[in-house]
Amino acid sequence: MTFVKIKDGTEIFYKDWGPKDAQPLVFHHGWPLSSDDWDAQMLFFLAQGYRVVAHDRRGHGRSTQVLSDGHDMDHYAADASAVAEHLDLKNAVHIGHSTGGGEVARYVAKYGQPQGRVAKAVLVSAVPPLMVKTESNPGGTPIEVFDGFRTALAANRSQFFLDLASGPFYGFNRPGAKISQGIIQNWWRQGMMGGAKAHYEGIKAFSETDQTEDLKAITVPTLVLQGDDDQVVPYKDASLLQAKLLKNSSLKVYTGFSHGMCTVNADVINADLLTFIRA
Repeated sequence: MTFVKIKDGTEIFYKDWGPKDAQPLVFHHGWPLSSDDWDAQMLFFLAQGYRVVAHDRRGHGRSTQVLSDGHDMDHYAADASAVAEHLDLKNAVHIGHSTGGGEVARYVAKYGQPQGRVAKAVLVSAVPPLMVKTESNPGGTPIEVFDGFRTALAANRSQFFLDLASGPFYGFNRPGAKISQGIIQNWWRQGMMGGAKAHYEGIKAFSETDQTEDLKAITVPTLVLQGDDDQVVPYKDASLLQAKLLKNSSLKVYTGFSHGMCTVNADVINADLLTFIRA
């Protein structure tokens, strides 16, 4: 088991596979999952000769279930930076899905670029710049939706996670969807490994953090990937705004792909990631 100990005592679990002299690809997982959610990408890119790294966010997976605060983008990014510094990762490509996309944006803007460690970034179905609906973000998701998440999680986290995985996350609620019980069970397994407090407070982190300035600060080449049948992150409000705010971005929208497209459409996503990384 490999861990980095943060100054506040939190231990962050990480995976580090492949040649240590190869270009590192760093994967940042979504809520409420773990680094295991990137298995399809890590095994693929390991076979391509890359060094692949992923960590479990604090309170998620095998990392410490912290007793106090810290479930916010600032701590998420600082923890990611601690892993990158511990492994001395340079010329890295940071790839984030959903909440992990927010983590990538904050990390690259605050740590990765200033330290000269980042070559490129990828935001996949990512939450920036802001998910919640406000006066300045009228196309966002109403706060009542996220309040509903909190209520369902507090009432029966196990059932809530099962419902998300078997429904909107992978688009398994769509007519004619090819449902995988294994994928549903793996999502549920990862979610239940983490702590209820981290997941509850993480809803505020991924939905109410305004990352407009993070996106504006990023100058490295950034690929934005989004499915147009994403039932979790409104794709027009997220991906189009991301591409507009980023200084050096390219955008690809996939017809009919769900929020969980990295898993259910891994062959397509992996090929496009490889093209971008090699460019």
